Amino acid sequence: MKTAVYGGTFNPIHRGHIHILGEFMERLALDRALLIPDGAPPHKQALDLAPGEHRLGMCRLAAEALPGRVEVSPIELERPGRSYTSDTLAQLNGLFPGEELYLLMGEDMFLTVDRWHAAEEIFRRAVLCASPRSPAGLERLEAKARELAALGARCRVEDIPFWDISSTQVRKLAARGEDIQGLVPGRVADYIKKYGIYRGGGEHEA
Repeated sequence: MKTAVYGGTFNPIHRGHIHILGEFMERLALDRALLIPDGAPPHKQALDLAPGEHRLGMCRLAAEALPGRVEVSPIELERPGRSYTSDTLAQLNGLFPGEELYLLMGEDMFLTVDRWHAAEEIFRRAVLCASPRSPAGLERLEAKARELAALGARCRVEDIPFWDISSTQVRKLAARGEDIQGLVPGRVADYIKKYGIYRGGGEHEA
């Protein structure tokens, strides 16, 4: 079985994430996908990171856009300490022996993955998959893929049209109480509004 592993802060998950996931599922003929919200990401500051239970809940609602093929996993949220991709892949190899893992990542992540914690373990355990997030991104990704291949990594770069949506944009609009329905799935928008997740004074219990 070919399984996509799609991790991220998903703060919040938005239609751009779902678009990328759907495209990779179709282009690489993947059998299923695991959406994995980050626990404590080592590579970024997370000053306005929503609580893990909310990000997990929003991912579960978003997964309904790809019914039957997408599962949401809490394994990084349940694991204490920093959330390293190498540890997640090792855990998934143990949970799903024999499955071929395809690690989906954004342009910035792909361009720096060789500097991640235990990068050689990541290369060994999963195929690295990326698509551009900028007009010149494809050329950069293809050059990086050749560099990573020389280090032993297996890479798939796909020229998927990128949607100009970011979680930062969604959070800013939500904080002002503005409409975010076009940027996130409808049920995710309703969830954010219900719990006032990015408004600083709303109800924060899922």
